[in-house]
Amino acid sequence: MSADVSSESLRRHVLTDWTPDDSEYWQRKGRKIAMRNLWISMPSLLLAFAVWMVWSVVVVNLPNIGFNFGTDRLFWLASLPGLAGATLRIFYSFMVPVFGGRAWTALSTASLLLPAIGIGLAVQDPSTPYPVFLGLALLCGFGGGNFASSMANISFFFPKHKKGMALGLNAGIGNLGVSVVQFVVPIVITSAVLGGFGGDPQTWAKGVATRQMWLQNAGFIWVPFILVCTLAAWFGMNDVASAKASFKDQAVIFQRKHNWIMCWLYLGTFGSFIGFSAGFPLLIKTQFPNINALDWAFLGPLVGSLARVLGGFLADRFGGGRVTLWTFVLITVAVAGVLYFLDHKSDPSAFFGFLGMFLVLFAGTGIGNASTFQMIPVIFSTLKKWEGASRHAPESVLAQEAAKEAAAVLGFSSAFAAYGAFFIPRSFGTSIALTGGAEAAFGMFILFYLTCLASTWWWYTRKNAEIKC
Repeated sequence: MSADVSSESLRRHVLTDWTPDDSEYWQRKGRKIAMRNLWISMPSLLLAFAVWMVWSVVVVNLPNIGFNFGTDRLFWLASLPGLAGATLRIFYSFMVPVFGGRAWTALSTASLLLPAIGIGLAVQDPSTPYPVFLGLALLCGFGGGNFASSMANISFFFPKHKKGMALGLNAGIGNLGVSVVQFVVPIVITSAVLGGFGGDPQTWAKGVATRQMWLQNAGFIWVPFILVCTLAAWFGMNDVASAKASFKDQAVIFQRKHNWIMCWLYLGTFGSFIGFSAGFPLLIKTQFPNINALDWAFLGPLVGSLARVLGGFLADRFGGGRVTLWTFVLITVAVAGVLYFLDHKSDPSAFFGFLGMFLVLFAGTGIGNASTFQMIPVIFSTLKKWEGASRHAPESVLAQEAAKEAAAVLGFSSAFAAYGAFFIPRSFGTSIALTGGAEAAFGMFILFYLTCLASTWWWYTRKNAEIKC
């Protein structure tokens, strides 16, 4: 009896007749279901990003509460969640068609409890060894992995002409988690907001200044929200029956040239957003030591996250390729501006010029995050139409195949790009260690963005481009 009830409950969550590109079906039934799944997905992804990037804030305070870690070790803690998250995304990219979006969203959200609770416990004891912190930094990669599966899952719920908007909202609100963690954590660690559940305070000291700090709240504060979103995903989301596919079915993307091109472009947009987000607070602290980094660092990810929502609408309106092209122009100019103010950082007003250029940079990465993701379904739909001419396959079959391939590319390209969360902070750390400043790292970034600009123009926007989008 109970097995029958459980089976029936599972079937209720499976959509067996899902055809969002049918306008009548979309208006009658599809839109309501798609929006419900999106509304649950967005806060779950926001929490994932918050846990993934929590070290960007924690590392700034560790030396002041008794942890004697040098600058390079602190940059390792800021960068390792990026390495772990990017690697996990490779596997997460293919999980939704194998296990279903509902179950995987619930499981992957629940996994965030491990690093959140672990950080809360570890920072309370100044004798906690550095390898334990390295392990917790790697566990925060669970949050980074979630993005790949979340984006792949949401891509199945919306018609082609609304994917840019839906993916932009999902990713934009998710990316907002970076800004939220850099804004919320500095507030919640200043008081016993969790009462007796949070533990005793530590003594924060800088020079002769001292105060009480509850750094454990940086991890514990997310626990109740993670539990709520886990339950919401399990009871409120759906699986799309036609989205089922084995890893072998999805692995065809590795033979697609455009998969690798889009990986490169997304590394330039999202890889930059998440990499600069991870390293921005510590970069401010090392380059402008008289500035309180946490008063300003959250602004960059906030601008980038909001710009991603805007980027989805712009890409749907003007075409993803065209928006991406101009995005890389903007990003390149902004990095040159950052370099200028770093070269003049002794000037009293240099920090605000530096901050302004970084906000332009974050805005560009946010817009580009959305526009590159809007390009992917268009590219793979076009490729399937070309194949259909020789295979004589029904249009509905080609549409399903294109959706599965596009979802796999969305996930895999996000995995590839997430390595920016490791390489950018490490580039800062290496550049500072070798040259005393971050200028060398930014010089290399400019060269990379020029390759992204050229690739977008050659493959997707010039007059005789292979796929205009």
